[in-house]
Amino acid sequence: MAIETRETDALIVVDVQNDFCPGGALAVSGGDEVVPLVNEMARHFQTVVFTQDWHPEGHASFASTHGLAPFDTIELAYGTQVLWPDHCVQGTPGAAFHPALNATMAQMIVRKGFRAGIDSYSGFTEADRRSPTGLAGYLRERGVERVVVAGLALDFCVAWTALDARGAGFEVIVAEDACRAIDLDGSLSRTFASFEEAGVARRRWS
Repeated sequence: MAIETRETDALIVVDVQNDFCPGGALAVSGGDEVVPLVNEMARHFQTVVFTQDWHPEGHASFASTHGLAPFDTIELAYGTQVLWPDHCVQGTPGAAFHPALNATMAQMIVRKGFRAGIDSYSGFTEADRRSPTGLAGYLRERGVERVVVAGLALDFCVAWTALDARGAGFEVIVAEDACRAIDLDGSLSRTFASFEEAGVARRRWS
């Protein structure tokens, strides 16, 4: 494997949920392909955290809430919001982890986007940039110094999680082969540029 793990590493698995996999409401192409690799990766880390998109019905990020089309944008109190198809609604099959994902390996699950008026991409801070999830404190208390991030989608929730981890003072590696991207209007190239600027490393697990 290309990433040699340490005792002070954590694996953060971002949003490997049915709605982000083929057949889901907001499917990422090839999203289910990351599952076997993520399961393999998790065996090599002493600290494993999963994030889970967990929206109430009528969430502010849903296009249907505003009578608009998916991928339109609106302005909310915290800035520009991309509008998405309804997805990962609390308690629905779409919000569940992919059935082949070994969720028993997660010691902590961070649910995000549960506030009706605020979207949340990052596992660390919601989109208003003021509402922390508590993940940074959890990792510090576990003695974590470096995080490896995998999951869906590379250019949205994975990226925000990786950049916020870096901002919180952790060394960060994104395992590119354990991610898949949406690439909406050049979002992937912008993501890679932001990684380079922030000092987020891009590596392969295998």
